[in-house]
Parts: sequence; structure tokens; C-alpha cells
Amino acid sequence: MTVAILLVIVTMSCQDKNVTDIVLDKATLSLTVGETETLTATVSPNDAANKAVSWTSSHPLVATVANGKVTAVKAGTATITVTTADGGFTATCTVTVTDTDEPEPEEGVLIAGVRWATCNVDAPGTFAAKPEDAGMLYQWNRKIGWSSTNPMINSDGGNTWSNLFPDATYTWEAANDPCPPGWRVPTHEEQQSLVNSGIGEWTTLNGVTGRFFGNDNQKVFFPAVGFRLGNNGELIDAGSYGIYWSSTRINTPNVHDISFNSEFVGMYTSAPITGCSVRCVKQ
Repeated sequence: MTVAILLVIVTMSCQDKNVTDIVLDKATLSLTVGETETLTATVSPNDAANKAVSWTSSHPLVATVANGKVTAVKAGTATITVTTADGGFTATCTVTVTDTDEPEPEEGVLIAGVRWATCNVDAPGTFAAKPEDAGMLYQWNRKIGWSSTNPMINSDGGNTWSNLFPDATYTWEAANDPCPPGWRVPTHEEQQSLVNSGIGEWTTLNGVTGRFFGNDNQKVFFPAVGFRLGNNGELIDAGSYGIYWSSTRINTPNVHDISFNSEFVGMYTSAPITGCSVRCVKQ
């Protein structure tokens, strides 16, 4: 008797792995007009079947992107987004572009009809060099800057802190305004319009903590400089808190300001003998 044996071979294939995440090697990027830098996107898992991605810029007039290569076009900010074809996962990088031919603080950024400087006031009549630089701290309606680091020293080279309230005026007088020519301390209403235009998340710019204000296309970075306490000028909460003066004093001794930290942003008031940051608006 002949016995026939049938051999059946079953071939099993592993199921294709789907994408679960994507990250970029940089969350922020600072370039000058004409510079380029290539961002690297990492798709997870490593053995995902489809690692295809697409790149977009929120403001191509400021920065373009192609296959991860970012090109700075003009001064401003733009958000670069990379998106996976599988699953639509995204990662972003905020690009800040400066123009070497015209310093960005002198140009400013137009937000809700007000042109904001991109850097804090440093010594009276000057801007800090970069948006993330702290600049100096000012008591309200006084044209003397105080260091944002210790030891405490003022823009005239002294270290005697005044714990006396300034004269009871209700606007920051032009003669005491520390902003560069053509700029001034903003009003409470102008600060409110900036906050209403948009509040960015607590973030870092070139390693400095703070917040962006404005919209995706036009925004400015406010570093969390801290402040000097009125009684003796002690530096408080440097790197974790920011207070920015308005020019508007209310009917109490206090003055309107923008205050923020990692958890909140508010329109508050501070005693005028407090040393706070100044961010100017165009005249």
C-alpha cells in the first residue's frame, strides 16, 4: 500500500508597526537673516513601517523649511512643525530670526496695533542685546537701572537702594522714562492688549525661561528676570518670575503691571519701589 504525505508550509508575517511619536532635536532656534540650520526628527518606534514626515512653517515670510532645513528670511518668529504621515503625530520648534542689518529691538513687532520692542531695557536709553537677556530692573518713575544679578549695582555705579516711594504722579513722566529715544513705557491698556493677543506656554529661549506674548506670526519673548524687593533691593525669584511695569499708576500707591511665572499670567499691581523689568513700545 502506498501512503501519500502532504506537506503544508504556513508562512506567517509580522504585523507592520505603527508610528507612536515624533520629536525634534531642538525646541527653539535663533538665526539671523540668510542663515540656515537643519532640524532632525526622530520617529518612534525605530522599526516603524512608515517613517515619512512633512514639514511646514507657520510664517514662511520669516522662515521657510524643506526636509528639515530651516532658512531665515526676515526678522520675526515662526513655528516649524513636522508631522508624521502615519498617525499625524507632530513636533514643533520656535524659530526667532534677527536682522543683522537692522537690530531687531529697533524694528519691534507689531501686535494688536502696538509696536513692541523685542528686548528689555538695559541701561537707561539702551536695549539689551538679545530677546532672552534680562536687562536692568527699574523702580517706577525713576530713570536708574539696577542689575538683574548680584551684587546689586545701579547704572550709575552705586549700590544705595531707595525704599522711598516716588512722587505721587499717576503716569511715568517722560523725563524719567528709561526707554531709548522713540520708545516709551507702555500704558496699562497697551499691556492688556498684548496679553489679550495671546499667551505662550512657559518655555525657554536659548536656555532662558520666560513666556511669549502675541500670536503665532507676531510675538515677543519676555524673560522671567525676577524683581528687586522694595525694602532693601533683594533680588527675588530670578529665573522663575517676571514683573513688567506699565506707565499707569492707580488710585492706590500701586502701579499696574504684567506678572507671570510657570503657572499663571496676570494683570496685577506692584508697589512703585519694587525693581521690575521694562519692555518698551514705539512712540
